[in-house]
Amino acid sequence: MDNTTRYQRLLERYRNGDLDRRSFLGLIGAAGLAYGVQTPFARYARAQEVTQVRFDGWGGIVSEAFREHAFAPYTAATGIDVVDGTFGGGDEYLARVRTSQPGEFNIAHLSGVFDYARYHNLGLSVELNEDNIPNLGLVMPALSEAFRSISGGPLSCVPYNYGTTGIAYNRAYISDEEAQEQGANLLTNAAYEGKIGGWNDWRTRVWYGALQTGQDPNNIEDMEAVWNAVREHRDLALRYWTSGAELMSLLAEEEIYVTEGWSGRIYALQEQGHDIGYIDPPNGFGWQECLFVIAGSPVEACEELLNFMLEPETSIAVAEGQNYPPALDPTQVDLGDKIPTLPAFDPTGTLDGLTFAVPGYWNGNEQDWSETFSRVARGY
Repeated sequence: MDNTTRYQRLLERYRNGDLDRRSFLGLIGAAGLAYGVQTPFARYARAQEVTQVRFDGWGGIVSEAFREHAFAPYTAATGIDVVDGTFGGGDEYLARVRTSQPGEFNIAHLSGVFDYARYHNLGLSVELNEDNIPNLGLVMPALSEAFRSISGGPLSCVPYNYGTTGIAYNRAYISDEEAQEQGANLLTNAAYEGKIGGWNDWRTRVWYGALQTGQDPNNIEDMEAVWNAVREHRDLALRYWTSGAELMSLLAEEEIYVTEGWSGRIYALQEQGHDIGYIDPPNGFGWQECLFVIAGSPVEACEELLNFMLEPETSIAVAEGQNYPPALDPTQVDLGDKIPTLPAFDPTGTLDGLTFAVPGYWNGNEQDWSETFSRVARGY
C-alpha cells in the first residue's frame, strides 16, 4: 500500500465515523513519521527544495487550534515544516512584511478585505493556481467574490473564517436588558468608568464612534462627533487592550466589565465558565479573515497547505478550536453541532445579516484617521 493511499484510507475512515478527530490526526501523524506520507504537491515542493513554510497569525487559542489541527498533520503528510509566528495588529505586521526580504514571510492570517486590498495594492499579492486548491470550491461564494473584486478575478488568498466585533459584558454587573438597550453606548456609560476596555485599533474606535453618534460606519458625515465619542470612551476606559489574550484576561479577572470584543474570544470565555454576555449592536462590526500568500513565497507548497487547511475535517476542527465559523458553505458541508451555536454564524451561507467595512472607503481614510487616533489615544 503506498503512502498516499494510507492517508486517503484514514481520511475515509474518519469521514465514515470509524475514527474520532483526535485519533484521525494522531494516526496521520504516525503515518507521516513512519512512512513519509507524500502528496503530489509535496513531492513538487521537495523538488524545489522547500523545507518550510512560514505562517503568521493572531496567537492564543487561534494559533493553538492551527498547530494542533492543521500544521502538525500537514507536516506529517508532507514533510514540510510550518514555522508559526504571531502578531498583535495588522498595521504592525504589514510594516514588518514591507521591510523584510522576499520569501521571509509566506502566509498571513489577515483580517478583512481592506487588508487584502492594502497588500494587493502594494504589490505583495500572488496569483494562486486554484486547480491546486480544490477545496476552495467548498467556500461560501460571498467570501471569495469579495476578494476577487479587489484583485480583478485571481485570488492571492483563501477565505478562512468570519466573525464580529461586538459588545462583551460581565453579567454580574450588567444585565442583558441593559446591554441590549444601550448597545454601543454601553462603552461610554459613565457608571462604569474605570471598568471599560477597548481595542487599541483605529478602525474599531472609529467604527464604534460612528455607532455611538448614530452614523453609518461606511458613510460617516460628522467626523468631529466621532472623535469626540472616541475621546469620551478613552477617558472612561481603564486602558486599551492590544491582543486577544489580554482581552480575555481583562474580562476573566474582572478588571473590566465591558468592552467591544471578538466573538470567538468571548465564546471561549463562556466555555471556560465565565458569565460574559455578548451582543452585536445594529451595524456592528462584521469581518472575514483570509489566509493570504505573500509575494516571494514558495507558492505551490503554500497552495497545498491552504488546500489541507480547507479540508472540511481540518477546517471544522480549527473552527471549533478557535470559536469562529469557518468559510465553508454550510449549504454544502455539514459543520457539526458546535459551529451553528457560535456567535455570528450564518446558516444561509450568504452573510447578508453582517455589516462589513467597505475597503475603498476605509483604506482611503487610513492615513488621516490612523494618525488622528494616534494623537487622540495620547490624550489630545
